[in-house]
Amino acid sequence: MRHKINKILYASVMACFLSTVIFFTGCTPTGEVSLTPVLSVFGPSPALRGGELKFIGSNLDKVTAIVLAGNLEITEITKTSSTEISIVIPQNAVPGTVILKYSGGEITTKTPLTFSEPISIDETNGYTTATVKAGDIFTINGDYLNLIAQVIFTDGAMVDSADFISQTRKKIEVFVPKTAKTGKVAISNGAEIPVLVYTSGVATVMDPTTLTAIAPIPVKPGSDLTITGTYMDLIKTVILPDGNKIDSANIAINAAKTQITVKVPLTAKEGKVKVQTYSGTEMIFADSMKLVGPSITSVSPMLVKNGGILTVTGTNLDLVTGATFTDGIAGTLGTLSTNNTSLEITVPMTAVDGTVVLGTNSGLTATSVAITFVKPTFTSISPLSLTAGETVTITGTDLDLVRKVKFVGDLSVNVSPAVGAASIDVIVPASGAGTGSVTLETVNGTQVVSADQLVIIAATTPAITSVTTSVKPGGLMTITGKNLNYVESIIFPTNVKAVLYGVRSENTIEVYVPETAKKGTTTFTMNSFDGKEIVSPTFTISGTDPVVDASYVFFNFDGKNSWWGDKGAVENLAEYSLDGSSYFRINDNMNPWWTGLFWRNGKNDLKTDGVTVAGWSVKMDVNVIEASTGDFKFRFKGTEGDFWAVIPGFAAKGGWYTVTIPLTSFNDAGKLMVDMSTMDSDFGMAYAGPGEHVNMCIDNIRFEQTSGPSGVLRLY
Repeated sequence: MRHKINKILYASVMACFLSTVIFFTGCTPTGEVSLTPVLSVFGPSPALRGGELKFIGSNLDKVTAIVLAGNLEITEITKTSSTEISIVIPQNAVPGTVILKYSGGEITTKTPLTFSEPISIDETNGYTTATVKAGDIFTINGDYLNLIAQVIFTDGAMVDSADFISQTRKKIEVFVPKTAKTGKVAISNGAEIPVLVYTSGVATVMDPTTLTAIAPIPVKPGSDLTITGTYMDLIKTVILPDGNKIDSANIAINAAKTQITVKVPLTAKEGKVKVQTYSGTEMIFADSMKLVGPSITSVSPMLVKNGGILTVTGTNLDLVTGATFTDGIAGTLGTLSTNNTSLEITVPMTAVDGTVVLGTNSGLTATSVAITFVKPTFTSISPLSLTAGETVTITGTDLDLVRKVKFVGDLSVNVSPAVGAASIDVIVPASGAGTGSVTLETVNGTQVVSADQLVIIAATTPAITSVTTSVKPGGLMTITGKNLNYVESIIFPTNVKAVLYGVRSENTIEVYVPETAKKGTTTFTMNSFDGKEIVSPTFTISGTDPVVDASYVFFNFDGKNSWWGDKGAVENLAEYSLDGSSYFRINDNMNPWWTGLFWRNGKNDLKTDGVTVAGWSVKMDVNVIEASTGDFKFRFKGTEGDFWAVIPGFAAKGGWYTVTIPLTSFNDAGKLMVDMSTMDSDFGMAYAGPGEHVNMCIDNIRFEQTSGPSGVLRLY
């Protein structure tokens, strides 16, 4: 079995060393680290005169001389490290023990050094001294060369005996390997600890590769690049300007070894091309690699519409990876013709006049001539005189590009015309007044100004900007807007005229909601002196108290729902909802004296932080749709006890109102609650009246700090 010399020798010797080191610790008896040399193993033995003799141990860099048998002292020692040294065995060496000398002592080997058949390289005509190159024949002359298994050039370029050209006792011929470099040549018998014999001088190995041309110039990314020269088979790697390396597996070599061909990546950049030979030599080509890029011969149409298709004609358009319009706005690449001479691009809606730049992976670009974008035009404005708040019709071309219409006084209205729209109807802002042009602002920010002047007469019709969103019957509602001084009357549902007012001005009206106004989410109608009717935004007429802190709501039926109950369910109908959210609806025949409605336990979503029995209450919003109801009961159960409050039957009041139940109303067989935080079991509500039909809604059950009399149940 043959072995690669350097690595195998080291591994084998180290194996011996590891087995020997059990007996050679390198430490003093006191545990201190010793600097005294220790020899673990040496070899090879038998050895060859003229060959290398290795010593492995510790602190061997302290050795100053090695004495062979016959008092042959050698001071030329190769010290690889503190654990490995070596010498070249002189030709006049004789068998015997070996002595390693160091300052303060010496080490004598336990076994003698012996010598084998004298494998040797002829000292006068031992090897080829002429300059050689990879592939040339290299000759070694000597004796017992028939025992040689490997010829090793500098840096480990090895030729195995199976690849020798010829081998006899006196001569070996090999081809110089591709990776060979100038330096000494060794021969090896391939043993576990091999015999190595070196040439007396260096073998000169030249790198014959030369570069003469690259073609084509320019080259198209994705196509082949051919490099011409000599001995091109010795090239291991081609390095492109961007640092991209193409290895030998992807390099094609012609039969004459005068050309190599590589595929240029699509991401390649322009610049100098390098090659690296197997021996490690790097060469840079004199000429730079130039790349083919796309070119533009024409674009169509020259007047293009945002969102339309721009067709670019040219060459090498298959290289295009992106299209950028002015200000860096990217278009979308579309269909490419089969001959790569025509490319469609979808024009971005925000693109503006200017060029389009085609980009590639290689960084090359092509820029078109300037193109112009379609702009909308005015045909007419009708009417040319109107009152603010009325509708003006604009007709023209390409109005689907318009996103904003501007009037005198810097007032504007956003629009979204349909594709192909030839007209736009726009309500002039109610605050508009004056004479001026109309401006169309397009999707890409272009502005087109009308030649006609639009006369806007100041409106006297009242306009509402906001109303109080929730108010109780009899409560004060605030209305803000414009021209409110032209309001003659306000009508609440159902046909209930307001009679009490607070502040009235051009921009504000304070009005008291009639007690008989219909409750719920609704609107009112505002009548102007000139007979116009203005409908308000929606708002709620409710008898409910506002929720002070939503975190204390423990039943809202919008997530904080019931886990169990006998009758009733979560519902969300606009005609009954208090604020557009869900609520609990009972619309069923009740069991006499007990019907469970909604319950949870385990203190789930029951926030009691800071809640005290004195001064806090349970509040709930109710809306009795039909006749008054029987009594209800509310329960809190916990480690402190099982506490109940009886709620007298609810009356129908034509809408929502709030019920307040002081926590002092809850008792357990006469015992009042003390600590609300101990209520960690069942909580909820049940019907406790006679068997009857109940139709009502319940929402927003919550804790709230109140100031009512202690222990008194209050219904609002």
